[in-house]
Amino acid sequence: MTDGIERTPLTRDFFDRSVLEVAPDLLGRTLVRTTQDGPIEVRLTEVEAYAGEIDPGSHAFRGRTRRNHAMFGPPGHAYVYFTYGMWHCLNLVCGPEGMASGVLLRAGAIEAGAEWARKRRLSARNDKELAKGPARLATALGIDRTLNGDDVVAGPLAPLYVLHGTPPPRDQVRSGPRTGVGGGGAHQLWRFWIDGDPTVSQYRAHAPRRRAT
Repeated sequence: MTDGIERTPLTRDFFDRSVLEVAPDLLGRTLVRTTQDGPIEVRLTEVEAYAGEIDPGSHAFRGRTRRNHAMFGPPGHAYVYFTYGMWHCLNLVCGPEGMASGVLLRAGAIEAGAEWARKRRLSARNDKELAKGPARLATALGIDRTLNGDDVVAGPLAPLYVLHGTPPPRDQVRSGPRTGVGGGGAHQLWRFWIDGDPTVSQYRAHAPRRRAT
């Protein structure tokens, strides 16, 4: 990475837009996680948009709760949730304050600090798998609920912040259904990824859970 525009932090105005504008525009941006070991940098390659109370696939579809409070703003903050009793996932809040929306960070390429990410992702077969999938990304970066609500545009001393990075050409951005989303939210083409990038995770359609008999 150079010290030019690629290293310029994103501002709150970047996030204070529609989630369907912010989500694809996050591709190629550099997420920086400050850890006790050292900084870890991830170039984002796959994301999903969630549009709050108008989106059946969103945690905020039924309104504000203790769990999803951070999704309601202000923009430029982290929303971290715990899922399946074992994994954390990281979202970046966007849109006007009070109107819940966020972008799930699904995958990325570790560009700096891979040695620190490997410590947390011992099962990864290679560096392309370190942050390939939302739970893997959060694990590699040491993300947990202590970061929920953190301001990601507070500056380079913050635990999380986002740099301008190197966005891909528009003709390399693809979209499709969100992974694992069922019901009324299943068919929105709100998953965005960089075409051909080896860190992009595999798409999986929603599979309803079977009840024990």
